[in-house]
Amino acid sequence: MEARVKAQLWVSMAIRMADIAGRSGMVLRKGDPDSGGVLCVLMARDGLCVLAQTRDGDGNPAWIKGTGPGPVDQQTADAYVVRQVKRDPDLWVVEFEAPDLMPPFEARIL
Repeated sequence: MEARVKAQLWVSMAIRMADIAGRSGMVLRKGDPDSGGVLCVLMARDGLCVLAQTRDGDGNPAWIKGTGPGPVDQQTADAYVVRQVKRDPDLWVVEFEAPDLMPPFEARIL
């Protein structure tokens, strides 16, 4: 069985990395501190993007753009987050300032 980083610790690390990069980040919703998944809302002038955790074909951690390939408006991003939280109430939702719509942490985006 693969060892996993607890969700609360991962979220703290991601917010700290955003702070180091000079970007703001904040928790919008706390999920299960140990095994919750994470949604990352990336905010730019042109719109938002929501990243959702997933696994690639080899089982390695990765992210997908849950709201599609391009930026979306606030209402679309919020609706996506609400749908995902209804499916998984253990989810964490974290928001980052991201002018380039790229996360402030290392991430493989599929």
